Parts: sequence; structure tokens; C-alpha cells
Amino acid sequence: MSDTLYLSLWYPNLRLATLPDKLAAVLSAFATHGGDERVYSATVWPVSWSESPVFQQVYGRGKRGAEPAFAVEQALDLLHEDYAYEFQIGWTLWEVEAAANMDSRWSREPRLVKVTGFGPLFDEGSYEADGHIRLDFGSDAAFVNEEIELDSVAARHVEENVSQLVELATAVEKTSGATARLLWSELGESLAQRLAARLGMGN
Repeated sequence: MSDTLYLSLWYPNLRLATLPDKLAAVLSAFATHGGDERVYSATVWPVSWSESPVFQQVYGRGKRGAEPAFAVEQALDLLHEDYAYEFQIGWTLWEVEAAANMDSRWSREPRLVKVTGFGPLFDEGSYEADGHIRLDFGSDAAFVNEEIELDSVAARHVEENVSQLVELATAVEKTSGATARLLWSELGESLAQRLAARLGMGN
């Protein structure tokens, strides 16, 4: 069963005025760890997720995208303590497609990752649980796909995806100056434990 995978980052005594630099650093790290150089979209949410966005801009993929610093500057021109700032950026992983003959075909496919910076008062201070900045990777199937046979090819691609995830997590933590990070899932299950069990089944 697939789950949604998140990475939360926290910063000591974070001042709202420094959030733009942190977000730009996180977004810029994608280019050297399997991701795009440019941002696909930016959205600003006031007060809580149930409200309508006060700003939304879709730049596009590839060269049509916006430089991270520009996208952050545009979105955080509306800098408020009770706002959340969400950016989408492309990230490419090995993904599997089950063929009709039950053979699995792997290819490098892009997905959009959501990178959100939280004002301290947004959604009643949800940053305490979600992080000052949260990365939403979407489905964790590319890391622990439990619906396919884990042969040597599949195991290699899964391991490459996990290595890319670890390298990106380390890079965004270091470049943005985070002092704490947590990789977690929506269902509360440990990715490390699921992965260890999954790879153990394939050995």
C-alpha cells in the first residue's frame, strides 16, 4: 500500500524575514539531485488550507519555469505570519510500469514535489508538527513499491531512488541551515523499516 512521503525541516529561532532565503536554498538544491533547475508553480495560502489562495502563478516546465530566487521573491512579496508559501518543482525518479505480459518496465519519470514554507501563525502554528519548511514527495511507491516482484533490476532502481532521496534530504538540510529534519509518512509508518523489510524480501 503506497503512502505519502514528507520531509520536514526546522530552524532555530527562525525569523519570518529569513524564510525566503531558506526556501530559495531548498529549491535550488533540486537541480543537482535529480530535479529541475526551475520552479513550476507558486501558490500563497492565507490563514489555513481551507482558504482560497491569494496568489497563484504557474510558470511551466523546463525553460519556461522560474528561477527559484525569482519565484520566491514573487510569492513572498506577500509576507505574513499566517500565510503558507507553496512551490512545485520537478524531480525525476525511476518509476515502474507493469506491462500486459506482467514484465515490469522501468524508466526515469518526472514528478512534482511540493515545497512549502509556513508562517508561524498559519493553520494555528502547524509548523511545529510539519516543519518550518515541508517537502511533499507524493507517493512513496518509487521507494518501496510492494506491488511488484523485487528482482535484481527492481532492487537496483529502488536503491538508486532511495540514494537520491537521502542525498537530496542531506543537501536541503545543509544548504538551508536546518538543525532538525524528519522523513515521515502520512500513515505514520517508518520508510526505513518498510524499505529494510522490502529489500530483505528480495535477497
